[in-house]
Amino acid sequence: MSTNRRVVVTAVEAMELREEPTPEPAPGEVRVRTTYIGVCGSDTHAYHGRHPFIPIPYLPGHEATGVVEALGDGVHGVEIGARVVVEPTLPCWECKPCRNGHENLCENLQFFGCGYPQGGMADAFVIRADRLHGIPDNLSDLDAALIEPLSTPVHAARLSGPLNGRTVAILGAGTIGLLMLAVARWSGAARVVVTDRLPAKREAALRLGADAVVDAAAPEVAARVRAALGESADVVFDCVAVKATTLAAIEMALKGGTVVIVGVPATDFELPVRIIQDQQIRIQGSATYVPQDYATAIEMIQAGAVCSDDYITGEYPLEQAAQAFDASTSGEHIKVLIRP
Repeated sequence: MSTNRRVVVTAVEAMELREEPTPEPAPGEVRVRTTYIGVCGSDTHAYHGRHPFIPIPYLPGHEATGVVEALGDGVHGVEIGARVVVEPTLPCWECKPCRNGHENLCENLQFFGCGYPQGGMADAFVIRADRLHGIPDNLSDLDAALIEPLSTPVHAARLSGPLNGRTVAILGAGTIGLLMLAVARWSGAARVVVTDRLPAKREAALRLGADAVVDAAAPEVAARVRAALGESADVVFDCVAVKATTLAAIEMALKGGTVVIVGVPATDFELPVRIIQDQQIRIQGSATYVPQDYATAIEMIQAGAVCSDDYITGEYPLEQAAQAFDASTSGEHIKVLIRP
């Protein structure tokens, strides 16, 4: 039996590369030979013990692309040799949200690469065949590595309501924030302002199409964003989701605006409910994605609205996964990939 290398986060800020037998697909599953795995903020937050929903130890790697190399019994519509990208949500298909087309909110949801017995940060992995999307022939493997992360802001924008002709603020210029910028531009936003603490991130936002940027650490950041927009924000996408950013987002959206929580808060915190009610502010949560978001993400990449050269700034081999995690949190990269 062949050997499969797999990254395992064993404790807070500790990981190892283990060797194990190559997994065999069960009925309804396929085995995928990994091409690229993105290092996500969820991965690094969990690695540092700050993710509210991922217990340690865990097998990371939900931003996975690869090539199908084995089929389990009963799998149809998937061919060996097909290039695929994983949709890592694993819904039950039986609960009320699943029946209503909101499988990302499944009452029995499991999540590949996030507390699940399989993750994509390995030479190969197995996953249910119904969680795969084919990669179009005109997308490179590097382009395909952006499909999953891009689907998150696509979903957030869809929940926010139409962005065409509206003013938008994006808090945080990490991977998701910068992809959120691309989605806002794709959706026809009239003006987009991005905030971040790091000058390099603000420069990246300007390079990728922001009308203006604001230092997130500056005093009266909400007033500065409103001034840069020329008015209050119709929609604010909080891609950081700490108390300071969410409170600032509410202030930017006064009156009648929408605040979409895109980042994953590490802890709960109080919000000014009296202001939210009195000034008719909508607070909208946004959780992962559904297949139509993948379809839009693929369409955007095919159209050149998102190019891998602009976002992928680091690649590491599987045996340097710890270095890849460190690079991802260094502030020097937009998107870091691991390639077995």
